[in-house]
Amino acid sequence: MSRARIRLATAVLASALAIGTLPASAYAAAAPGAGVSARHHQHVQAETIRQIPLQGAVNFRDLGGYLTWTGGQVRQGLVYRSDALSKLTAADITTVSGLGLTKAVDFRIPMELQYDGADKLPAGLAPTSRPVSDLGLYGTLVGAIASGDPVQQERMLGGGRAEAYMRDIYRTFVTSPENRAQFAATVREIADGGQGPLLYHCTSGKDRTGWMSYVLLRALAVPEDTAERDYLASNTFRAAYDAQVRAALKQSGRMQNPDLLIPLQEVRQDYLDSATAQLEADYGSFYGYLTDGLGLDLRTLAKLQAKLVR
Repeated sequence: MSRARIRLATAVLASALAIGTLPASAYAAAAPGAGVSARHHQHVQAETIRQIPLQGAVNFRDLGGYLTWTGGQVRQGLVYRSDALSKLTAADITTVSGLGLTKAVDFRIPMELQYDGADKLPAGLAPTSRPVSDLGLYGTLVGAIASGDPVQQERMLGGGRAEAYMRDIYRTFVTSPENRAQFAATVREIADGGQGPLLYHCTSGKDRTGWMSYVLLRALAVPEDTAERDYLASNTFRAAYDAQVRAALKQSGRMQNPDLLIPLQEVRQDYLDSATAQLEADYGSFYGYLTDGLGLDLRTLAKLQAKLVR
């Protein structure tokens, strides 16, 4: 990319990030033609969330298509987000192969790999392990279910404890230097002009993957409410599968009250708010988090913008 193009992209990016610090109420007022029904219809069409239906993964999506406040649109076919890929069928692998992926980043910790298995990927594509801490949640969950003891399960997960655990996990996405390094490395790879289509995922594709997606979309000047909608969409894609898991646990006798798991299975606005509040407390703004927290310089952010926004 030429120096002139990088300078232009940097100027556009700086303006976009400044706009991105406005409260959500300001976006509606600033949106041109917000009252024009035809343009609104075009906006909705353009921002349909692009799930890729698979048999062995329920939350596999193309992150492209969203509109930005710079008047652009996030390119499709370059960045994908997903839940675990360990249960992909042969047909799924054929579908994924057609995406032309050149990198698959796995945010799962070793214990998750041990229990759930390694990714099943197209020939020639090996997963890149980039674990992001879950504060021991997976181990806690395995232990609670394995105990089969409803009293212990209630003590571990009931009374708002599961929700508090989730909020703590989201805060560590911001506070942990190790976690920040994993997210930053992924953003740098996505920004690399020589990097082809890339996928990142965790176990459910909703928390670590959800935060990565939220950060990436905001960095591309996608409005905050749109980035939140992408984050919350995991509840729609995962609802039926997660309900089946709870029903199976009850039927097997391992949990008398599997609804204790719902706060762990869902994404919630207050979980995301815990991370963004921590971000503002530690770095002052989203831009501060990108530059000081993740260590991304303006050149990298401009390359990201130039590559992913058309």
